[in-house]
Amino acid sequence: MENNSLHHTVEKSAPGGQPLRLLGNIEVGSVPLALFITIAAIVAASGAAGLLPKNMIGGLAVIMTLGFALAKIGRMIPVLREIGGPAILCLMVPSVLVYFDVFQAHTMATVHLLMKEANLLYFVIACLVVGSILGMNRTILIQGMIRMFVPLVVGTGAAILSGLLVGSLFGYSIYHTFFFIIVPIIGGGIGEGILPLSLAYSAILGQTPDVYVAQLAPAAVVGNIFAIICAGVLARMGSRRPSLSGNGMLIRSREDNSVFTQTQSVQQTDFQLMGAGLLMICAFFIVGGLFEKLVHIPGPVLMILAAVFCKYAKVIPSSMEMGAHSCYKFVSAALVWPLMIGLGMLYVPLESVVAVFSVGYVVVCGSVVIAMTLSGFFIASRLNMYPVEAAIVTCCHSGLGGTGDVAILSASNRMSLMPFAQIATRIGGASTVIAATLLLGWVV
Repeated sequence: MENNSLHHTVEKSAPGGQPLRLLGNIEVGSVPLALFITIAAIVAASGAAGLLPKNMIGGLAVIMTLGFALAKIGRMIPVLREIGGPAILCLMVPSVLVYFDVFQAHTMATVHLLMKEANLLYFVIACLVVGSILGMNRTILIQGMIRMFVPLVVGTGAAILSGLLVGSLFGYSIYHTFFFIIVPIIGGGIGEGILPLSLAYSAILGQTPDVYVAQLAPAAVVGNIFAIICAGVLARMGSRRPSLSGNGMLIRSREDNSVFTQTQSVQQTDFQLMGAGLLMICAFFIVGGLFEKLVHIPGPVLMILAAVFCKYAKVIPSSMEMGAHSCYKFVSAALVWPLMIGLGMLYVPLESVVAVFSVGYVVVCGSVVIAMTLSGFFIASRLNMYPVEAAIVTCCHSGLGGTGDVAILSASNRMSLMPFAQIATRIGGASTVIAATLLLGWVV
């Protein structure tokens, strides 16, 4: 019998027929609930008394406690969990708490030291971007880029044109619509899109990254919600009109689809290789900064280009790629939600987020996602693809990174499309970040 108690509440009958929940089997971020409550109480009491260590340890204690808790809640709330609940809560709840002065000044100073002085943001970005690219299956990367090139280009073009047109109807300038609504939606999510964009915008426009995160993140979240809705609608369409759907197969050729069903062998984490991978990630970040001085393109963008080139050219030993990917898996599993807590506390002032929302704003976001999805649907027949699957994969380009891919494919019951979704999200997102940065530098 399978034991599924690790991540779910276990129930057994109690007197009167009412289920008795064994709270000890509930986990919050892989921490048993009772132990998590104890840790949270220690951190909260220390923060309230102003006794938190004013260093990285104190800052990590705050953001990890809140991050684990809010991500857990976001996954439990019906409807919200289907539209990126953990991301929404981890960004917005801390912003609300700061707005109402819930945190002590000492706690805020501790988190400030971690996020801005120690710059945890840059560390997480480097691990997510470099580790995810180096960890991709090279065959899938190359073949997927070839297969998805036309749908992504056409979809991106349709999304931009639709967004600019609808944005102008609601009074937004072309500059604002493109750089602050369209680009964050198709930029690849929070970790691989919004954060590198905020650094690039900061380097070009001069303000601190927090200003841009507050303006970019809402568009990405709204776009992800529309993408999930589109995926659900497409799945229903496929069930009603079977001729339009491949039931999880993108290409009308089983032989071609078999290329993308190959899986990489699961290997046990080697912590020495993980350390070497971390060193290599640091080197990529430094190389990006060095070349920035020569070509005047933001370092994070050059870091992405360098990682893609090295993966394509096979210049890095596979063991080192595995080490870098292990760092990516650790950071994506343990630090993304805590990082978003820090962003919510310091980089996303509530008044700035509220200021960008309006009916027109939501309609523009929706037009971007719908146009991209429709372009994939209508171009599929010319590329020997199934329209429903092509539209769903193209739609992933407007999701919240890997989390968005899972939500979109789950909504359409087509998890087999994950390799294509990863190409659309990672490579499509990285290309968007690079192109938008170069264009912004030229415009400014």
